[in-house]
Amino acid sequence: MTKRILIVDDDKDICKIVQISLEKFAGWTTAIAQSGQEGLLKAQTERLDAILLDVSMPDMDGFQFCTQIRANAATRSVPIILLTAKTLPSDRQRFAQMAVAGVITKPFNPMTVWTQVAKILGW
Repeated sequence: MTKRILIVDDDKDICKIVQISLEKFAGWTTAIAQSGQEGLLKAQTERLDAILLDVSMPDMDGFQFCTQIRANAATRSVPIILLTAKTLPSDRQRFAQMAVAGVITKPFNPMTVWTQVAKILGW
């Protein structure tokens, strides 16, 4: 069965690069949300195998997004991988508290981002 990944990032270019990598190289299907609110709506209405989430977005940051996803019984178990340029130890501590599956640091290699996702999720 094909994996379905939701990409939540306010940067259109990042969304497109990740989408191409996941679809072309891994054969997965993707959905894109360019805000936290749009991402929450798609997470609640679509069957997802994972969410790739930008931490810094204007309407809702990744921490708020994770809190709302985990509070909903329908979405609580969907694995979340953060896409972020935040790499300070204090950021890493906060990520650990968010119960995310993993972190992919920006900038990332678009040719191999799908392998990072597969490795983190054990696919």
